[in-house]
Amino acid sequence: MNLTKIAAEAESVLDFKPIDEVAYKNTEKVLNAFREMRVSDAMFMATSGYGYDDKGRDTLDQIYAQVFNAEAAFARHNIVSGTHALTIALFGLLRPGDVLLSITGKPYDTLDEVIGGSDGSLKDFGIDYRQVELGEDYKIDEKVKVVFIQRSKGYTNRRTLPVDEINDMIKYIRSVSNAYIIVDNCYGEFAEETEPCADLLVGSLIKNPGGGIAESGGYLAGTKRAVELASYRYTSAGIGLECGASLGQNKSMYKGLFFAPHVVAQAKKTAMFAAYVFEKLGFEVEPKWDGFRGDIIQAVKLNAPEYLCAFCRGIQKGSPVDSFVTPEPWEMPGYSDKVIMAAGTFTQGSSIELSADGPMRPPYTVYFQGGLTYESGKIGILSAAEEILKIKNGS
Repeated sequence: MNLTKIAAEAESVLDFKPIDEVAYKNTEKVLNAFREMRVSDAMFMATSGYGYDDKGRDTLDQIYAQVFNAEAAFARHNIVSGTHALTIALFGLLRPGDVLLSITGKPYDTLDEVIGGSDGSLKDFGIDYRQVELGEDYKIDEKVKVVFIQRSKGYTNRRTLPVDEINDMIKYIRSVSNAYIIVDNCYGEFAEETEPCADLLVGSLIKNPGGGIAESGGYLAGTKRAVELASYRYTSAGIGLECGASLGQNKSMYKGLFFAPHVVAQAKKTAMFAAYVFEKLGFEVEPKWDGFRGDIIQAVKLNAPEYLCAFCRGIQKGSPVDSFVTPEPWEMPGYSDKVIMAAGTFTQGSSIELSADGPMRPPYTVYFQGGLTYESGKIGILSAAEEILKIKNGS
């Protein structure tokens, strides 16, 4: 197969105009929030110790609330991952005897131990868990305290959920129950013009909203009461968001949020290109190159462990950092299967940068995401395709 020809065909077929229009509207939304909150250089100053009266930290919280159309929010550099942010949300809202109900099937693998592990899990605190597959009927009884919705596909082969569909789910839940609603918003921020209207939206700053600039962190945004309860889990009861030194991280978090709509657009373009190339190479992809994109993830069903490893090798070779490293499957903490990950990134584990990963289990689907620039993302995708073609061609 002529990879150069396929790439040229892709460039002539792909229409990026809708992606750019979404990026423009989201950039306008972020810029308006910065201007209305009167962001100044003084807000980038570091605080230490308890971090009382950190103006930059508190203003950024207000900006996140406005951008995500929420009553309240907080973003903190010392939330270590999306899983950590979700754990804060879950333990903030749930109490012993409550039930957590997932209505979009099994959550992302790293929540397995949070939900049903032993020491320190929800189960350990007497909180029960139920789940139904996406689209199945479900009942919300009085014990269900939190309904969980995962926007992105995670390590499953289902589609990513559009914001309108999520909001329809939320509208129905609120019509029959007083349960809190948590949306795992990871990978979806700024992929559409609006965000879901949940009690808590939760995400990671080394994914979309960090714009490839924030070096760590996470956010929670939603109703005032839900954010307040989560804040007591983040620090402690009685303290909430009053404490927490920014330690010089404010500037990168502000700057990352400002860049985020544009960077997400670059990642979506890269994913669109990847879908076209790998479909032409004979693989099943989700979404299709011309399909709806509600997040930055592109899934490619490779059907063989050697292809999964080859894809990740190619992404690593096409990365700006650690391009000489060969990724291998390993038992990564929080995952139920061995996982292979490629991430030649400036920030370790950053999913908004060029990255790919997948569990070592059939059908050996790789989940590709990111690309700080479309140009570098395209180079990485072609590198991954070349590695797979080497195996196909026996070379």
